[in-house]
Amino acid sequence: MSQNNNFFELIQQQMLKSSQETFLELHDSRSISFSDANRLSAQLANKLIELGLQPGDRVTAQIDKSAQAVLLYLACLRAGIIFHPLNTAYTLKELEHFLEDAQPMLFVCGSKRADDATELTKKLKIQLVETLETNGTGTLCEDITDYDERFETVVREGNDTALLIYTSGTTGKPKGAMITHANISSNAASLSQVWGWQKVDVLLHVLPIFHVHGLCVALHIPLLMGTKILFQPRFSVTETIELLPQSTVMMAVPTIYTRLLSEAEFKKDVCDGMRLFVSGSAPLLPETFTQFEQRTGHRILERYGMSEAQMITSNPLNAVRRGGNVGLPLPGVEVRVCDGDGTSLEYGEIGSLEIKGPNVFRGYWRNPDATKSTFREDGYFITGDVARIDEEGVVTIVGREKDLIISAGFNIYPSEIEFQINQIPLVSDSAVFGVPHPDLGEGVVAAVIRQSNRLSELQINESLEKNVSAFKIPRQIVFVDGFPRNAMGKIEKNRLRESYRSIFSEGGI
Repeated sequence: MSQNNNFFELIQQQMLKSSQETFLELHDSRSISFSDANRLSAQLANKLIELGLQPGDRVTAQIDKSAQAVLLYLACLRAGIIFHPLNTAYTLKELEHFLEDAQPMLFVCGSKRADDATELTKKLKIQLVETLETNGTGTLCEDITDYDERFETVVREGNDTALLIYTSGTTGKPKGAMITHANISSNAASLSQVWGWQKVDVLLHVLPIFHVHGLCVALHIPLLMGTKILFQPRFSVTETIELLPQSTVMMAVPTIYTRLLSEAEFKKDVCDGMRLFVSGSAPLLPETFTQFEQRTGHRILERYGMSEAQMITSNPLNAVRRGGNVGLPLPGVEVRVCDGDGTSLEYGEIGSLEIKGPNVFRGYWRNPDATKSTFREDGYFITGDVARIDEEGVVTIVGREKDLIISAGFNIYPSEIEFQINQIPLVSDSAVFGVPHPDLGEGVVAAVIRQSNRLSELQINESLEKNVSAFKIPRQIVFVDGFPRNAMGKIEKNRLRESYRSIFSEGGI
């Protein structure tokens, strides 16, 4: 019989070893042991099979963060079903593309969204819609105790898809990155090693679980190592400060660290038992790095990753960490900086960052053209980020080849917002870009050419609220007479970013 490379096969071994120990400690004083997680995910897996799902089918989940959401993910893994998480902030209009492209057999959502999306799911011929609420109620779990507590993990090859995580460039529609069982197994093992994970570690989990930071990095390591997670439904400054003395590791986006620093109660003694603070999903500002060390005595460990490869590089655990860079490649990961033709550049030169390794995804779902265009013939993936690598191999991300904005850890694609703004009456043209924001990392700015002064910022925001998620709405709209353009007529966003780079430090937050 061939080896089972299903990631769940690995973590189930740890579940059995640590069966009576706590896996998830919840905010309402309840807890779920590793034994509970094994049993409940088996019951959920049995229900999914009874509903008619088969290995390779997709489950799209647009659900709030909860213990049940984690169990659903584990059930999908062990049943060989592809899990497709979605941001709960996506509107119905945005949801349509994901459902149409992923073609899930099952859509799991909150009861209100199920009501709102009835016409959409019928239109797209989605066979099954189940509900799941944060307290464990909903149609998916209502009869779960009737199902067998045993489930034989479905055999998967390492290259079989485990996760479908949607990402995008600044043009075109979002693409589904196919993350394999081998991808997540290798990345979890590498990070456990590089970050010195110990059996006594306790992770404070404050991130959403619809992207790789909160779902893969922050769940897979404790699952692989059999360690406890203090599982919070959302980030709260007050609750985080209360829980830090019970924790040893915390993973966060830069916004969370700036918000902690804004609280007088966040003092050095709160962090005395902490071993490691990790930051990612957006650039960490040097001033945040410095202020955090001055306040707590801890140097934040910055790492670099993306949906297509999970984690790629990390600053060292024990050696000196320098703010402003993202460290060395993880074990087995190769990185290089190239020019536009794919020719490797010398140390210190700035160019396109390309990567290769067991963590790199297998390609884009139902999009062979996009897959082909982002992989070199020698297997390197073109990240779209601009970087330099020094003689010690340390990587520094300089910028992005495209105009992706990362605000509070969320990816925001300007072309999508520009399209919506340009549909508004009295708008001639628009340009959306990101500039430094003291809290969010980057804040979204929209420069708009209008046909009449009758068009107001309020009208633009009201229109956007109907069509895009709240986190994508510009925090500042400026009306301009024209845009800087190059000889080809393309808007020079670098000049716009330079012109407005101080807009949020001048009281425009």
